[in-house]
Amino acid sequence: MTTLERARSKNAELNCFLEIFEEDRYAARQGSLSGMSVAVKDVLALKDARLTCGSKFLEPFQSLYTAACVQRLMDAGASIVGKTNMDEFAMGSSNENSAYGPVLNPWDTTRVPGGSSGGSAVAAAIGACTVALGTDTGGSIRQPAAFCGVVGMKPTYGRISRYGLTAFASSFDTVGTFSRTLEDTARALEVMSGFDEMDSTSSRVPVEKYSNALSRDVAGLRIGIPKEYFGEGIEPDVRRLVEESKAKLQKAGCTIVDVSLPHSKYCVADYYILTTAEASSNLARFDGIRYGRRAQGVTSLEDTYRKSRSEGFGREVKRRIMLGTYVLSSGYYDAYYTRAQKVRRLITQDFGIAFGECDALLTPTTPTTAFKFGEKVSDPLAMYLNDIFTVSANIAGVPAMSVPVGLDSNGLPVGAQLITKHFDESTLFALAKEIHVRVTDQLPL
Repeated sequence: MTTLERARSKNAELNCFLEIFEEDRYAARQGSLSGMSVAVKDVLALKDARLTCGSKFLEPFQSLYTAACVQRLMDAGASIVGKTNMDEFAMGSSNENSAYGPVLNPWDTTRVPGGSSGGSAVAAAIGACTVALGTDTGGSIRQPAAFCGVVGMKPTYGRISRYGLTAFASSFDTVGTFSRTLEDTARALEVMSGFDEMDSTSSRVPVEKYSNALSRDVAGLRIGIPKEYFGEGIEPDVRRLVEESKAKLQKAGCTIVDVSLPHSKYCVADYYILTTAEASSNLARFDGIRYGRRAQGVTSLEDTYRKSRSEGFGREVKRRIMLGTYVLSSGYYDAYYTRAQKVRRLITQDFGIAFGECDALLTPTTPTTAFKFGEKVSDPLAMYLNDIFTVSANIAGVPAMSVPVGLDSNGLPVGAQLITKHFDESTLFALAKEIHVRVTDQLPL
């Protein structure tokens, strides 16, 4: 069965795609990625295809151009399978916030796939594509990768162009990948990475041959274990499998060192202040005037704004816009937003100090395996705390990868997270190969 056939056969059950293309619609050219099929999160533009961002607000909208990262893959020979389902405007940790229904976890359809890139994670896990593109603002690649048993790669901020990415929080958003193998992850990253004149935040740092890192010896590397990431609340099986990963790295010749990231306890609060502030600014463009949904029967400009947004945005998006507007308001700007920016600097500084003592960090990706639908949706704080181990890498802009390391006692995937200093993705790949367990071979399809 081809990836396209699998996408079509499994989508009715799992709801991971919003649109599946005809085989020749985005035909592949010849190139280094010939034979690679790619699923694209529906927050990335693809010319003449829908771009809903998982929202009713953009339901009728079709993109006028293609995102830089997608175009680079196509130019290298990759074919595009379709656009994947997601939490609305990339806001969510469970894919329960999509206006087009939740994506189901293929390991257990009563459980969430993670979010916001849940559709891409599932598409990769079930073999409906070779590589799926996602975006990671606070863990939206790594968390669903852990829940679905695939490799989830969040590169350094600026490593991949954001041109063509619908912004949620512009100083956090990072394009990355899902795949069942490290090899496919490396090949896709090599092609997508590099400076883009259409994105002023993209970096000119030279792109390494990440595939070469998969044969690199890791003996002598120092692996930091941050004490703040191994406290209470971690499920026993998650802790056990991460400890087994640590033992594998030791066996490969790595040295384990204890490190501290003392400002970690502020990460979730800091993240949700800063990202909601940026979201409230970025989503102001969705006003019912220029494109997207426009409410009917309105009698004034103010009514057009109010009713279009009320009808078009879901509950979580409205919540975050209101939070962001609040922290940016004149009476609270210094108390919240300014202070949060100062804390962001301290968190980033923690990573710099830690990487003076070690070459990489090893942590759990998430404190638990995939949770049940409805379990956290009524408690936003409980949902936000699910990002407790992932948001720090986005705050600091450092690269991080979730690697499947085994199954728990319920047969659910567990991910371990590796983090390195800025633009040191090669070390992530070198270390990941020592702990990666291809659990998707055990996934009943």
